[in-house]
Amino acid sequence: MVAVGKPRTGAIVRVSGPLMEVDGVPDVSMLEVLAVGPQRISAETVAIAGNRATLQAYEYTGGVKVGDTVEATGSQLTGLLGPGLLGAVFDGLMRPLSSAPLWLTQDRTTSTDDPATMERIWTFVPSVAVGDQVSPGDVLGTVPGAGSVEHRALVPPGIFGTLTWLTSEMEVHALDPIARVGTQEVLLSERWPVRAARPFRDRTAGVVPLHTGQRVLDLMYPLARGAAAAVPGGFGTGKTMMLQQIAKWSDADVIVYVGCGERGNEMADVLDGLSQLVDERTGGKLIDRTVIIANTSNMPMMAREASIYTGICVAEYYRDMGYDVVVIADSTSRWAEALREFANRNGDLPAEEGYPANLASELAAFYERAGRVTTLGGQTASVTVIGAVSPPGGDMTEPVTTDTQRFVRCLWLLDRDLAYSRHYPAVSWTGSFTRDEEALGRWHTANGDPGWAPRRARAAALLAEADRLGDLAEIIGANSLPGHERMVLLGGRLLRDGVLMQNALSPNDGFCSAEKGAALLDLVLDVVDTCQQLVERGVSATTIEQADHGPVLRAREETGPADAAGVASRRADVVRKLEELS
Repeated sequence: MVAVGKPRTGAIVRVSGPLMEVDGVPDVSMLEVLAVGPQRISAETVAIAGNRATLQAYEYTGGVKVGDTVEATGSQLTGLLGPGLLGAVFDGLMRPLSSAPLWLTQDRTTSTDDPATMERIWTFVPSVAVGDQVSPGDVLGTVPGAGSVEHRALVPPGIFGTLTWLTSEMEVHALDPIARVGTQEVLLSERWPVRAARPFRDRTAGVVPLHTGQRVLDLMYPLARGAAAAVPGGFGTGKTMMLQQIAKWSDADVIVYVGCGERGNEMADVLDGLSQLVDERTGGKLIDRTVIIANTSNMPMMAREASIYTGICVAEYYRDMGYDVVVIADSTSRWAEALREFANRNGDLPAEEGYPANLASELAAFYERAGRVTTLGGQTASVTVIGAVSPPGGDMTEPVTTDTQRFVRCLWLLDRDLAYSRHYPAVSWTGSFTRDEEALGRWHTANGDPGWAPRRARAAALLAEADRLGDLAEIIGANSLPGHERMVLLGGRLLRDGVLMQNALSPNDGFCSAEKGAALLDLVLDVVDTCQQLVERGVSATTIEQADHGPVLRAREETGPADAAGVASRRADVVRKLEELS
């Protein structure tokens, strides 16, 4: 980012951690980035009062002192969007970490001036011709080798008219011009302010499910493409592992994984796992359709605040190409803590638990950028946001958790008791919800599975009744219950252990297709129906409980990830053996 014309400079008058006050910078604007001190660290304008501006620094401020020079750059915090994002790792300011000798060096140049980014050569293949009429979102050409999904060079927003010049198929750098529309040049890559949402035509009305490969989510609490979900859970409940599973197995075209204030070893595990896994759709590595934004807990605190906007900006860039993108933010609580720390240093009046009064509006603005839309180019694409919430002490009534629930379509609440009993994913069926079950039920009915909604409703009712009877059984004993109620308890256990539980480390069970998930649920429900019929015929509940139900529980592990037929055949065998009890 370079200042235009005469430099606009001022001086620092106060420093408090990432907060700085500067005086004398002429015509400074809100959200403008300034270069601070001899090291020219990045800081953003967050308040202006007369000739004095308040900045939040995105880098370590050690060595910065009162009187140091500050220079305005004339632009907001921007990311360089172009080929080279997929498969790479960036920090919260979108500076590349993949090409850096150390992740935490303080003297890295900005992303727009990074030599590795600027010097890399790409091949541009045009797909239009000179003289064509083009408008924002139209595809000018493609860039082979920029990831496992096709990279499409688009006409940027705000540019339309006659294509007066187009480069032939040739090698270009990131900021080389590839076309001219009227008198305006179009570069291979573009800079975009990360806090500004990219434009689109309109939001689409229909819903399409996002298949995550995790049965408890896809069967019980499904998420629509373009919706938002929150994953609250205390320490040790498995948030990061579940989010990693979604990153690995969801049917999105592109994954943007934002490590926001998490531990560095967890980010290393994410990177290693994505680098090792083979993408079944492309045959390449899963990392080749993933962008990782890493702002770990030992990196500058206020860059953490910017990292989620960097991630959503990258996601919108690939959405505009026509792709379905999933943004995984782990965790939004660490992001909110950065907001709280800066607000306290700035002397803002604290609201609940010290968080700033605008916490709810900040959360709403972030989740609002999710959506399934018609792009400027006329394609249907989506950005789905999944945010982890880490409430201190597992307190689900704290502000970040309660405010987040207001703005998401799905809540996947992780239960400490389930996690401690080694039931993973530890998604609570009493505290979780989805607001799109009716619309998704209609989608399944229109796409060949009319039994999806009744199946889900029966499973939810069975879990609720089993929980109620379980509490009663702890008081009077399970043997004191009538036979049909004991069958409900048995069915609840089979449903929990045979369907909702999933082993992330198993090659057969780490991922589950929608068809296999439905078959497993049908297996358990048919077994419950058969057991109830046996009780009505006079077979004792004890005899049924002592029967071998191992084949039901082992079906998820002993059949392949997409082997719905194998589960269906097992269902027939299990039901036949139960019938022999009568």
